Parts: sequence; C-alpha cells; structure tokens
Amino acid sequence: MPSATGTSHSPSVLVVDDDPGIRELVRAMLSIEGFDVRLAASGDAALDALADGDFDLVITDLLMPGRSGFEAISELRAHDRALPILAISGGGRIGVQECLHTARCVGATATLAKPFGQRELLAQVHGLLG
Repeated sequence: MPSATGTSHSPSVLVVDDDPGIRELVRAMLSIEGFDVRLAASGDAALDALADGDFDLVITDLLMPGRSGFEAISELRAHDRALPILAISGGGRIGVQECLHTARCVGATATLAKPFGQRELLAQVHGLLG
C-alpha cells in the first residue's frame, strides 16, 4: 500500500521484467530521479516482493515465462485495488496494442509500449504517483 501522505520518503517502485537489460535500464532511469527501485525477474518474484514490502508503484512487463504480467496484475488487483500498475510491453506475437489493451482489462492503471524513452517513462510514473 502507498505510504501515508505527508512523509518525505522516496517513492518505492517495483520493476518486473524477465529481460535483465530492461530491468537495469528502467532502474537507472528511475534512480536518477530519486526513486527507490527494487527489481523482480518474474511474475512469481514480483508477488513475493509485494508480500515482503510496500510499494507505491509496480511497473511490469506482460509477456514473461511462468506467471505472466497479466496474471500478476490480476492477482495484485485481487489484493490491492488502489496500487498503481504500469504495464509495459513490446507486444510479442499478439501485437503491442492488443497486449496493452488486455493489460488494462485485467487491471493495469496505465500502459507504455516498448521501446520507450526516459521522458515517456517518467511522465507516466509521475502521473501515476500524482
């Protein structure tokens, strides 16, 4: 759950992607802006991380081996209706727009197509965190 308003902590973001290069790139983009970033390599690892700590935002890839981002979003929504979730995807075989539309249907708050730049990512993140 998000921290109480009025605290001066850095927003905490969980970044979930099976591609280590993407995870590190997103971490770098967010860390420069002062975000506290934790990483997870799968949907299962994301749910474990969320059970262990509070995050202000989750950024998750959709197409991953094992538990997909779609499944992780759906499970997160069952436990926390308010947590902002940004779904990111390059689309794979089903196409990026269909992928991102489906993510919104299962509970993603916002979506962003890969590849994206730092400006696009930060605009989404700041918008979701208010």
